[in-house]
Amino acid sequence: MPKSKRNRPVTLSKTKKKPGSERKGKVVDDIKKAVDQYSSAYVFTYDNMRNQKLKDLREQLKSSSRIFLAGKKVMQIALGRSPADEAKTGLHKLSKFLQGDSGLFFTNLPRDEVERLFREFEEHDFARTGKAAQTLRLLGIQMATFRLYLVCRWSCDDFEVYKEGLAHLGADDDSC
Repeated sequence: MPKSKRNRPVTLSKTKKKPGSERKGKVVDDIKKAVDQYSSAYVFTYDNMRNQKLKDLREQLKSSSRIFLAGKKVMQIALGRSPADEAKTGLHKLSKFLQGDSGLFFTNLPRDEVERLFREFEEHDFARTGKAAQTLRLLGIQMATFRLYLVCRWSCDDFEVYKEGLAHLGADDDSC
């Protein structure tokens, strides 16, 4: 008997698929609203992400800022990948820096306050399985450091790229 005629088990349970495009569209809309609502945007990277530590930071900055961690392609689409489809002038430059473990930080805080905040933010926690821990030890247990690093900054009047915490490109530089 051919395979097409054989008895095959039929599942009777129906599962609802997650509406991926609707969820992604909501993130895109939220990022576009944040572009209009906040005066500047930063791309940041992170090491040894801890969900609770990030929640604490979000709660601390709730009144003046917004942090987005989503798929890189989704965030790039929201910002615009080229000057033709960007939400505001110069935003497409940020999308080029969304690589690896990165996120978007929208804020109304002054630039020096944000730089200080990111420079000082460092949390120690237990190292995860399979991850190399830093040299910090607490009672003989290796600890990991959760850090945030600024990559670049955008505001309506300029764009900067950070290298090891220092801004080294201005708005007139087209190397981005």
